[in-house]
Amino acid sequence: MNSDRPDTDEFAQFRQTFFEECAELLSALEEHLADLQERAGDTEELNAIFRAVHSIKAGAGAFNFTRLVSFSHTYETLLDALRDGQVHQSEAVTAALVRAADVLATLVEAAQEGRELAADFGEAEGAELAALLQQAGLARHTDTPAPDAVSAVTDDTSAKSASTRYSIRFAPFPELFRHANEPLLLIRELMRLGDVAVTCDTSRLPNLGALEPEDAYLAWDIEIETDRPLADLREVFEFVDEDCDLVIAPEAHLPVAEPIDDEESGTATMPAEATQTVPHPHLATTSQLPASTAETGGAGQAAVNQKSAGVTSIRVDLARVDRLVNVVGELIIAQSMLVQQSHSDAGDTPQLTTTQGFDEIATLTRELQECVMAIRMQPVKSVFARMPRMVRDISAKLGKKVRLVTAGEQTEVDKTVIEELADPLTHMIRNAVDHGIEPPEVRLADGKPEQGTVRLTASHAGGNIRIELTDDGAGISREKLFAKAVEKGLIAPDAKISDEEIDDLIFAPGFSTAAAVSDVSGRGVGMDVVRRNIVNLGGRIAMRSEAGKGTRFTLSIPLTLAVLDGMLVAVGREKYILPLTSIVESFKPDPAHVRALTGGGEVVFIRGEYIRLIHLSRIFGVSEAIPNAWDGLVVLVESTNNNKIGIVVDELIGQQQVVIKSLHDNFEPIPGISGATILGDGRVSLILDVEQLRRMPDHVSGRRERASAPCSDTGSAPIPSPEAEAPLAALA
Repeated sequence: MNSDRPDTDEFAQFRQTFFEECAELLSALEEHLADLQERAGDTEELNAIFRAVHSIKAGAGAFNFTRLVSFSHTYETLLDALRDGQVHQSEAVTAALVRAADVLATLVEAAQEGRELAADFGEAEGAELAALLQQAGLARHTDTPAPDAVSAVTDDTSAKSASTRYSIRFAPFPELFRHANEPLLLIRELMRLGDVAVTCDTSRLPNLGALEPEDAYLAWDIEIETDRPLADLREVFEFVDEDCDLVIAPEAHLPVAEPIDDEESGTATMPAEATQTVPHPHLATTSQLPASTAETGGAGQAAVNQKSAGVTSIRVDLARVDRLVNVVGELIIAQSMLVQQSHSDAGDTPQLTTTQGFDEIATLTRELQECVMAIRMQPVKSVFARMPRMVRDISAKLGKKVRLVTAGEQTEVDKTVIEELADPLTHMIRNAVDHGIEPPEVRLADGKPEQGTVRLTASHAGGNIRIELTDDGAGISREKLFAKAVEKGLIAPDAKISDEEIDDLIFAPGFSTAAAVSDVSGRGVGMDVVRRNIVNLGGRIAMRSEAGKGTRFTLSIPLTLAVLDGMLVAVGREKYILPLTSIVESFKPDPAHVRALTGGGEVVFIRGEYIRLIHLSRIFGVSEAIPNAWDGLVVLVESTNNNKIGIVVDELIGQQQVVIKSLHDNFEPIPGISGATILGDGRVSLILDVEQLRRMPDHVSGRRERASAPCSDTGSAPIPSPEAEAPLAALA
């Protein structure tokens, strides 16, 4: 039997947690560094940055990631000097901190993947940090922990002339565990500082029947001999000192604490017994640790990575979990009452009618679904926080002055959507800084502020998240777009297309208006990929630009990819789902208000404007459908940028919540269709894509009209007023 296997399993779990926390800490580090650049010397920002780096160092030391420990130690030493005012925050210092954060992120990534980095990786940045400390006369504090400092009890028993023995009493409170801290990792951190002997006090451990899983019973008595100052020992417990009973005494052994009766928590304790010294296989020596903890990787590392690679976790507010548990409880009660009703005799007085029972279950099922969806919701802040750094780097490289303003970072969306948003937003922001914002001298000549502004905002709009990216740059000339499209053969030179359709040319594959290719953007491989990614999320993207004023991109994406609130409509014998968030209203048009266009298609006059009509029966070839709009119903829907169309249907069946089934795996993309669902009667119903329908030509006179460009919302032919002329005869 392999005795190392339990260690491997346990450390795999700890390592996974450590790297998940590292991702959050690195994100916070980048965010606070950006704020620090705006508010130089801000104490709160410096403290937050220090805590992030220190937490990474502490965890890295527990797993023997020596390069990560060494670099983060130098990093936090400079941060500590900044906090104490021993180093002044200058532009050079800030730039060094930002570069060091990049190195730290790469070291964490390499440790997680078990990947070897070049021997000199990070040396230049580490030397830069050390030089800044040396300039302040603090070079003696940059000594990093020795690589073998994670060993527990060294075999070298020779006395050190400057060493001191300390006795530590460490008794965690339950709060320490609730805050995701681990006593063993703290003890391992102590082992980096000297020779350690650990005794576990189990005197408060009750018998199994009285044990409360959320209470804390164990304490540790630690003897450490070290040449480090007392402050270094206290630093190990810096972030848990309020969550534990901690006493550190030099050159003395602490008496074993008497067991106490924790009246507040209602925990019964056993009579005092002698403390038990237990073996600590996980706290022994580096040689006893599993191979998976080695920074250089190897077979053990690969095994751990394979085991944890598919694990994805998410942090959830406890209140949301509590709500989920409560709803499940209510659902079980309702189910039990229905079972009781089904078994009741005819003469018994029913406690709950069958109809009421099903209504209750339907309500609880809907609430249960909302609870589960809420658990998956995460703020977009994690994506937005990556952008300021990128804007600063690109603008500095291009010699531009650009400010990024963000709003709505707490807007929540499904975690899967968040993960897919990063690449599209990165593409668009790079383009905005590279092509949108002009150089300072050009802006000044045009009467604009020297510094350009890029705004990134998020908000909820019905069942969607709406993200807008705007800039106050040069904008995009439609004449230039049109000429470029003609040059590439995308449209004919004499094509008659609307301004909106010209703007949409920017999303054509390989299309770019950049005069020259740079290593920032301009290769024409970005915006078509952006649109494809957004469409794959079930969303829409639109661009509007005004030459000399700027450009605005609008993204509209469903909050979740799993469930949709829709309106079930009938067209002939077919049934379709219209997303409820797109519907403005439905009405039965007056025949006098329906007009045929010269080039084909129809419009309806409503509230002073003409709205283009789309006949689903003509587009999808549905037979036995109502031929005329006034014999059926028109559902007025709104697409991106408030563009409206009227969809002609036979009847509205009702509102329904449906589970979205993707068609991409088994079918080619179907124009006008975004997915499918299974109805209650087992039939399959297609989910309509309003944005695609708006761009499709109507199927007139039994044949599909072909066009070189998408149809606009209204025709170009003059339309008489409804009062002046009766409907044309050739409408059908």
